[in-house]
This record gives sequence, structure tokens and C-alpha cells, in this order.
Amino acid sequence: MARAATSSDAFNAVAEPRRREILSFLALGERSVSEIVDALECGQPSVSKHLRVLRDVGLVRARREGRRTLCRINADGLRPLHEWTAGFERFWRNQLKRVKQRAEGRATVTKSPSKKEKRR
Repeated sequence: MARAATSSDAFNAVAEPRRREILSFLALGERSVSEIVDALECGQPSVSKHLRVLRDVGLVRARREGRRTLCRINADGLRPLHEWTAGFERFWRNQLKRVKQRAEGRATVTKSPSKKEKRR
């Protein structure tokens, strides 16, 4: 089966690690393209290409301020990703709870008296 274009939806867009880095950086606040380039140590053409994909799928918004382009995360665009991953968050929370219960259960079962306690 052919893979969908990266610009077809938010899920395909964030499949690219560099785009996830950009989103993580933008989570700190609005940034200029040059700030993103500097922070990610990536070429400006590459960053601009990734930003265009993120804008096309609605994950990032951009505005002009003089000669600079400022970018920020679009919370409404992230909502489908957040809602989808929330189900997995519940899964992992339950898994970790089970691991904790097992560990605590084994700790009480395997706890044996020390040699000093046996002598008393």
C-alpha cells in the first residue's frame, strides 16, 4: 500500500522527526523562522519546507511582522493528535499501575527476616 503524502493530514505530517522537533520548539512560544533555524541547526530552506507542511495541515500558524515570519502552534490543529494519543495514555497509566501492584506484591512476599531478626 502506498504511503499517504506527508501534507495530507496532521498524523502524516508529524511522522517526520524534524517536524516534531519544530513543534516541540514552538511549544515554548511564538518563534521566528530564523530562531527555529538556529535552534535546530538546520538550513533555512529545510525549515521553511517543514513549516509549510505543518501550516498546510493546520498544526502551525504564521504571521508576518515586518520582514520576519513568526510561527506558533495552532492548538485546534493539535486537538485530533491529542485526542488520539489520550487513549494510549490511559493504556500506559493502567499498565504502570499493574507493574506497581506486582512489584509491591512481590516486595511483601520476598521480604524475609534478616539473620538478626531470626536470632531473637
